[in-house]
Amino acid sequence: MLKPEVDSLIPHVPFDRRTFIKAALGTGFAAAVMPVSAQTVHTDSVGLEAGEIAVKSDGDWVPVYRAQPQGRTHLPVIIVIHEIFGVHEHIADVCRRFAKLGYLALAPNLYSREGDASVYPTIQELSDKLVSKVPDAQVLDDLDATVAWAGQNGGDLKRLGATGFCWGGRIAWLYAEHNPQLKAVVAWYGRVVGEHNAMNPQNPIDQVAQLHAPVLGLYGGLDPSISQESLAQMKAAIAATAPAVAKSSEFVVYGDAPHAFFADYRPSYRPADAKDGWQRALTWFRENGVA
Repeated sequence: MLKPEVDSLIPHVPFDRRTFIKAALGTGFAAAVMPVSAQTVHTDSVGLEAGEIAVKSDGDWVPVYRAQPQGRTHLPVIIVIHEIFGVHEHIADVCRRFAKLGYLALAPNLYSREGDASVYPTIQELSDKLVSKVPDAQVLDDLDATVAWAGQNGGDLKRLGATGFCWGGRIAWLYAEHNPQLKAVVAWYGRVVGEHNAMNPQNPIDQVAQLHAPVLGLYGGLDPSISQESLAQMKAAIAATAPAVAKSSEFVVYGDAPHAFFADYRPSYRPADAKDGWQRALTWFRENGVA
């Protein structure tokens, strides 16, 4: 893993739901989700250092949205792994929510070499033309570089957690199987099974024996993209082969919730389930030594 470096800190750009073209990482929304919902949550940056940095990973600069309490060090670290839509306003807002609670929260743009997720008008086009070209190995390297930067810039890597949403939920599972520094992981509606190809040679269920941390999986019972059968298979695999540290992993299924029930900017948002999941996530991190 290469030593990461910081490039620059770009001032936070105020929330503006009228535009999806990002003036800086973490501002605006992807074209594929416009228009955004009136329920969209906005967390301000008062009392925070919030904005864009860059870390170096395998010779490339990777943009990262960072949020943390002003003037504090030795902070617990949360790596926020973005949805299929990249590091847009919602993901930046999640980082600020964590920062308000005393965390150093970092969301790397894991598509930075392949293109700009904000410009594709449909999810299908975004998936076909950008996301399908992003290799898991590169993603894991970029997450490692982000973690290393945190450790050199006020983060306490003895209190390291990760959370991911949708596309990032799958990656959160993979990262729990990759990084032994992690204390706890929360995966929101992330696939655990799937096809194997050059970009995605392994899926979470294939590497359960390598889990380094307990994972809290949060899922919607009405999610057509993630079957309850696949979750049952993952539970059985964890029970049978996961190391002791990860056997306490849990699954919570919200029976009436669809995919992306935490995404407050989309019609799929379910406020009660999102609130419950968020509280469970915070408790998970606290009880597993991250907070």
